Amino acid sequence: MLLSLHVKNLALIREAELSFGRGLNILTGETGAGKSVLIGSVNLALGGRFEKEMLRRGAESALVELEFDCDQARVREKLAELEIPLEDTVRISRRMQAGRSVLRINGEPVNVRQVKELAELLLDVHGQHEHQSLLHKKKHLEILDAYCGDESLGLRESAEALFCQVRELERRIREETLDPAALGRERSLAEFECQEIEGARLRPGEDQEAEARYRKLANSQRIMEALGECHRYAGNDGEAGAGSAIGRAVRGIGAVAEYDDALGGLLEQLSEIETLLSDFNRDLSDYMADLEFDGEDFQNLEDRLNLINRLKEKYGGSIEEILEAGKARQERLDRLADYDRYMEGLRDELARKKRELSEVCGELTKVRRRCGAKLEEELTQSLVHLNFLTVRFQIAIRPLEDPGPRGGDDVEFLIALNPGEDVKPLSQIASGGELSRIMLAIKTVLAGKDEIDTLIFDEIDAGISGRTAWKVSEQLSRAARAHQVICITHLPQIAAMADEHFLIEKNALEDGAVTDIRRLEPEESLQELARLLGSDSVSEAALTNARQMRNQALENKGSV
Repeated sequence: MLLSLHVKNLALIREAELSFGRGLNILTGETGAGKSVLIGSVNLALGGRFEKEMLRRGAESALVELEFDCDQARVREKLAELEIPLEDTVRISRRMQAGRSVLRINGEPVNVRQVKELAELLLDVHGQHEHQSLLHKKKHLEILDAYCGDESLGLRESAEALFCQVRELERRIREETLDPAALGRERSLAEFECQEIEGARLRPGEDQEAEARYRKLANSQRIMEALGECHRYAGNDGEAGAGSAIGRAVRGIGAVAEYDDALGGLLEQLSEIETLLSDFNRDLSDYMADLEFDGEDFQNLEDRLNLINRLKEKYGGSIEEILEAGKARQERLDRLADYDRYMEGLRDELARKKRELSEVCGELTKVRRRCGAKLEEELTQSLVHLNFLTVRFQIAIRPLEDPGPRGGDDVEFLIALNPGEDVKPLSQIASGGELSRIMLAIKTVLAGKDEIDTLIFDEIDAGISGRTAWKVSEQLSRAARAHQVICITHLPQIAAMADEHFLIEKNALEDGAVTDIRRLEPEESLQELARLLGSDSVSEAALTNARQMRNQALENKGSV
């Protein structure tokens, strides 16, 4: 359940915080007051597109925070999967500024994908124009599969995987099909490349060793000059060498150390220095003795490096990659050596994968037909509750010519709204208001199937009025028994059903307009109902009408 929504510095909202309750939460307000900004803020918190123009004028950043309870096992499992700390509640927040935004779950930075994965378990948001998606058949398959749920999940995943394998095999067959002349050229090239790589006799790590040795030999003269100078300063030759000087110092302090015990410690320290320097000079001499420049050896090393680098440019950026390329060329050469058998194997594998795909698609079709019959029945009942009194609703499942990544079915919703009419596609029959009601029926049915706790509707009542409006309000009230429902509306029939009623209003201040949201007390709710009923002023007559509507809503709610 969505416990609260906190919005700061977004559009006309300076700062607003709403605490929602269970049941039916209704938000009303004048046109332009900022009702849709609230739904937009929810979408932003869930990773929706943010534009800097959405910032409140003068603000540097905006904040949206959603807080949900955390009493569902699958929500806790998802948090553990995402490595998010488990707390008493789930807090999804997003701080936005021009060119940058930060998403967090329970204080931990996350990405949009992670937020959407978690949000799918927490709420379902229906925007103002989402019902228009029912005009596209691909949406119908999505709805049916959502209703099938786990029954078809494994089959759908298998169908997608097999489809990708079929496509890959078709690509390989297409690319590997060669005429005799091309086959000869491919064999010659593979043989040459295999011999080139094998003939180089490369050893992993050889390039780093060769490059280090090359740097040493190429700079051997500079190294020798520097070491010679070092040896003069640190060695024991001549009076200027540090070794000679420290030796004299050791002898000097040694001659007087017997006269004071404190001098023994100094003598010991200086003796250690003499020993270390002596060891250094010995190692330095050995290094200089071994440092010889051999012109032939240097040329051979340079040639070897040139060969390695040329192979790197051709086959990969490292010796390991070159060796892997050699294995791949050898495998290709082996395939080309028995080309007919290789191609026959590919074709046999393709035929087998196509059979497997066809079998999986067949099983998936059976599940979809079985679940589709149940969905037809539930949606028909739901549509009757929404004042489609003579409705006939069907889900047509037809075979595709070729299976695709979503199986082998073409799914289309068909409907007849009048007696004696044949069912036809939604796009040919339903008006905007009817599509809104059909989408409401679908959302409520799927919510019961998916166990989503919170449903949000942004003006689901578009294009309806009168008795139909009452039916929509009853359906929302019915859904609110099992779910938390948050609904933005302009219809008094729906607002009268509210368990919690919030007013969104725009006020003019010295520094500009600001949108405020507040929970209404029962008497204030009646006054808002009077306004929705078209009253210019809250007269006693208007309040009486509002009170009658509220009483009728309570009666309808009790009979739902």
